[in-house]
Amino acid sequence: MPIYAYRCSSCGCTKDVMQKMSDAPLNECPECGKGTFSKQLTAAGFQLKGSGYYVTDFKGGPKKPESGKPDAKPEQAPAPAPAASASPSPVTNGSV
Repeated sequence: MPIYAYRCSSCGCTKDVMQKMSDAPLNECPECGKGTFSKQLTAAGFQLKGSGYYVTDFKGGPKKPESGKPDAKPEQAPAPAPAASASPSPVTNGSV
């Protein structure tokens, strides 16, 4: 059941009340008895459950090295030599 924060606008009394969502909101202040008791807008308090959402998943500390990746930079392969032209060069002939 959710907990709702109430406040009386007449006397300033504040109270947290556990109610079902289907229950009608309270109107009468328990301190002064006036009908000025109303719900306050508050931030929702919830926790996400499941993989990646646990509080301990994002704590600082030593990071584990990723498996399968070497620590050093890999050596670069040498560039291939330019390929020789497959077509024969034109032979010039002295005759025209």
